[in-house]
Amino acid sequence: MPKPASVSGLAILVVLAGTPLPAQAQTIAVMPDQTSRIRLSNRDVNHVVCQGGEIEDVRFSAEKGIAVERGGSDAWIKFLVHETDDLGARTRTYATEPSEFFVACNGAIYPLYAEPSDIAAQTVVLMPGAAQRASANETLLAPMAEEERAVGITLAVLQDRVPASFSPVAPIRRSIALSAMPGITLSERQRLEIDGAGLSISEYLVTAATPTALDERDFIDGALGDDLFALTFDRLNVGTGDTARLIAVRRSARP
Repeated sequence: MPKPASVSGLAILVVLAGTPLPAQAQTIAVMPDQTSRIRLSNRDVNHVVCQGGEIEDVRFSAEKGIAVERGGSDAWIKFLVHETDDLGARTRTYATEPSEFFVACNGAIYPLYAEPSDIAAQTVVLMPGAAQRASANETLLAPMAEEERAVGITLAVLQDRVPASFSPVAPIRRSIALSAMPGITLSERQRLEIDGAGLSISEYLVTAATPTALDERDFIDGALGDDLFALTFDRLNVGTGDTARLIAVRRSARP
């Protein structure tokens, strides 16, 4: 029998069956362990940001005329300008030769093949890979008991403060009808996977043809997944034309 729990005024239904739980600066997002071909400004200072960690090291060919500084989660890359003065006529020559950078960030290596170009300063964001996301999720969820995980994950989605270690994936672009609720239609707004924990989350928008009282137990349906762990509404009554939010937590990556 499903066991409802209540936290902060929200009714959370924990499904106990199943296996236990496991011209401005432009921005460029890159992933670890694969060479990313990028363009950097050859006249302005470019910014590198390690998301979720610190930049431990930056390796590059200093003889190419490159200046790099780093501190904490940030690094700055500047292609040096070569100036000559010929009889009072000053000439500036900007870098055009591509350079390779190997950035160590949060335990991973990000190889960058950078082409210096006459463009505005760039911001390069080093995104966490699967191993980094799994490690962050383990740190986040390990201290929690099973039901506490369901509550914490659900509240994070309802309050729009989803951790960066939760991976967004494409939602299912079709309406869902449930046999037990013929006047109800669901559409998936967003889907997230929690690497390393064997969990996935969906946020559904729920609309009703007539005013309806909502009960999580009526939504235990294979259309939402056969391995549901928790179901939560942001409201328990929905009027005609109104929309409620339903958060489904599953013990797998896909329903």
